[in-house]
Amino acid sequence: MTISHAPPGPLEPDISPISASKAEVEADPDLEALVPRSSRRTRVPRWLRRTTGPVLLLLLWQLLSATGVLSADVLASPGRIARVAGDLVADGSLSSAMGTSLQRVAVGLLLGTVIGTGLALVSGLFRIGEDLVDAPVQMLRTVPFVGLIPLFIIWFGIGEAPKVAIITLGVTFPLYLNVYAGIRGVDAQLIEAGESLGLSRWGLVRHVVLPGALPGALTGLRYSLGIAWLALVFAEQINADSGIGFLMVQARDFLRTDVIVVCLIVYAFLGLLADFIVRSLERLLLQWRPTFTGR
Repeated sequence: MTISHAPPGPLEPDISPISASKAEVEADPDLEALVPRSSRRTRVPRWLRRTTGPVLLLLLWQLLSATGVLSADVLASPGRIARVAGDLVADGSLSSAMGTSLQRVAVGLLLGTVIGTGLALVSGLFRIGEDLVDAPVQMLRTVPFVGLIPLFIIWFGIGEAPKVAIITLGVTFPLYLNVYAGIRGVDAQLIEAGESLGLSRWGLVRHVVLPGALPGALTGLRYSLGIAWLALVFAEQINADSGIGFLMVQARDFLRTDVIVVCLIVYAFLGLLADFIVRSLERLLLQWRPTFTGR
């Protein structure tokens, strides 16, 4: 009797080089050629990709300045700006101005955070609070805070008070809107689940509402920080005798574009540093929330 070997049926696994195991690939190096090219592509480090654009922009800027296309009266070259920044750091004027500006932002941010968060809690947690607070806040937030500078000068004089008041006003409204939206955006099913577990009203606020509103609060804090630096720019250029804005006003009077650019870079650096701190807080406080991080 002869046994004929029939071809494998449709239900029998057909072992091909593409579905080979790791051990088979190690045993036969020729199988590596069947691996998709996209999976064997060397990935460029992300920090290198993120710094390529700014570096190319600086090189183009320096090239235009060196060839005379971009004159120093219009915009100083990056090399000149670096030397001026070194001089300002060496004589202590830049560090002193940064300290004054940081103090103003810190005080305004603290006051704006307390006021904005407090109003949002009253308006978001209580119906009567919403009726009394939300409408006036919505009316006031449509008024450009920069337009209130002359009024603040009349009320508070020309000292530190009007500058801090402008920053406080700029911080309050974005934080209020995001905290209020975060409170009212908490899932009602979570509230019902907490009530079924026997949580009191304060327990619901503490364990359900406030954690649910935390992402919105941190988002509002990031917006508020950006507006705080914007408000500082306006505040320090009006009747100021110290701070980064004061350096910019002096540089404008003497047509020093290099000093102005240095001050703008400092503003940008401080803003990015503040945003980095808030993003670090988000990663620390929102570990329970899975998010998409990009591909």
